[in-house]
Amino acid sequence: MAEVTLINHSGTQTTLDVPPGTSIMRAAIANGVRGIYAECGGDTMCATCHVYVEPEFSELFPPVNEDEDEMLEATACDRLPTSRLSCRLTIPEGCGAVVVRLPESQR
Repeated sequence: MAEVTLINHSGTQTTLDVPPGTSIMRAAIANGVRGIYAECGGDTMCATCHVYVEPEFSELFPPVNEDEDEMLEATACDRLPTSRLSCRLTIPEGCGAVVVRLPESQR
């Protein structure tokens, strides 16, 4: 299990135990984390699961692909170099921890 910490815009932290192979989006939705809407259900079609990955954890995940890149251009809040869609962030085997920040708004 990885310890995934989601920090909302006001600084409130939620920490989840997430098994390898599970996306951060799915874990957040299953645990009622506010600020992740995932309107498309994780199909890289809506950008309502936008997060900012803390830089020290970015190498845990594959690079942004073309579909994700296109959707990141449509986020409600600013796209930053650390922007990712949490539906594309699947916890890898052996991952101990990940920290992501939620934008002020998803819509």
